[in-house]
Amino acid sequence: MARIALVTCRPGDEVAEDRDLPELVRALEAAGAEASAVVWDHDGVDWGRFDLAVIRSTWDYSWRAAEFTAWAERCGKATRLANPADVVRWNADKRYLGELAAAGVPVVETRYIAAGDPLGLPSDGEFVVKPTSGAGARFAARYTPDEHDTAVRQLRRMHAEGFTAMVQPYVRSIDTAGERALQFFGGSLLHASRKGAVLAPGTAYDARKVPHPGLTSWTPTAAELAVAERALAAVPGAPELLYARVDLVDGDDGRPRVMELELVEPNLFLSLHTESVPRVVDAILKAAEAG
Repeated sequence: MARIALVTCRPGDEVAEDRDLPELVRALEAAGAEASAVVWDHDGVDWGRFDLAVIRSTWDYSWRAAEFTAWAERCGKATRLANPADVVRWNADKRYLGELAAAGVPVVETRYIAAGDPLGLPSDGEFVVKPTSGAGARFAARYTPDEHDTAVRQLRRMHAEGFTAMVQPYVRSIDTAGERALQFFGGSLLHASRKGAVLAPGTAYDARKVPHPGLTSWTPTAAELAVAERALAAVPGAPELLYARVDLVDGDDGRPRVMELELVEPNLFLSLHTESVPRVVDAILKAAEAG
């Protein structure tokens, strides 16, 4: 009997509910595994008793990135961790977008502002400020040039809390075409979804946002699939990935660009794609057996 930990986090005011987790535990148990949801920072967990630990909804990790990556290193030494600790470390900081761009992957244009850097912000067009370590649109906001002073206050607050900021042009196509999330599991496309704009004009950066508004099923185009596969192929070291989500938007030229490559704890949206549950269970069981 495979012993599998589905790794999650403690509930809290700023943490979304993982609606997939109970169903995934039940489905794995129905398939003959011993499955349990385990909080990543819970004291006294013997990770070595599991054949596989699958990071699922550790949705507080970006606020404690150094602590979380240290946990991933420890857990990865005690058992097989999916995705691996080196992938977690690389993907936990969105400066990886620069590496993807250098590898020829089309990504949303991004500039980084660390503490002590000049606070130059765009003088024309809408733009977005958010942390390089972030989830659920936390500390993310959309600005016009007229809101420069407010954006600077956000930068200073983020720097004071230890975050590096990233600044991107607001991708206007999100308001019409939305953002598409292509989910991969066990090395192949699992399903895809489309969601609407997360950042509404005038919403404060420290206000809670709805991270996946208007979520619907989506059939990816050939161009979207090609960009997603290029992004996955550019991950350093060509690691074996149990799961991945590639978030895409359309650039001004109408072609898909990577907004985010989520290899740490992507929401799988299984409550929308219930037909994907058996494939996820099968892939997890195979990963546990391979370990």
